[in-house]
Amino acid sequence: QLVESGGGLVQAGGSLRLSCAASGSISSINNINGRGWYRQVPGKQRELVATLSPLDGTEYADFVKGRFTIARDNAKNTVYLQMSSLKPEDAAVYYCAAGVFTDMTTMAPLYWGQGTQVTVSS
Repeated sequence: QLVESGGGLVQAGGSLRLSCAASGSISSINNINGRGWYRQVPGKQRELVATLSPLDGTEYADFVKGRFTIARDNAKNTVYLQMSSLKPEDAAVYYCAAGVFTDMTTMAPLYWGQGTQVTVSS
């Protein structure tokens, strides 16, 4: 199970940090080797925001590069998404995912959290 937290309302230019805690059951699945964040707005497909590989390689969507950072705390089994310089267009439901890296940079998501709403006021 993946549980997100940290969403909320923030003014444009502000920051938020999302957290995604993984339960022991997911952590013990051997083929799960990556984590990621995705987002979705009504009427649009879910889109990739950032991924983190087992060797701590990171990939970011172009629209968040330089503003968002994905990181992990292995001791807490938690992945974070630090979001800065937020824009109104960043408003979405953000989903945490756990999955498998199929190559050096591509993760196939297999498990999803319930999502957390991020709202950015202009």
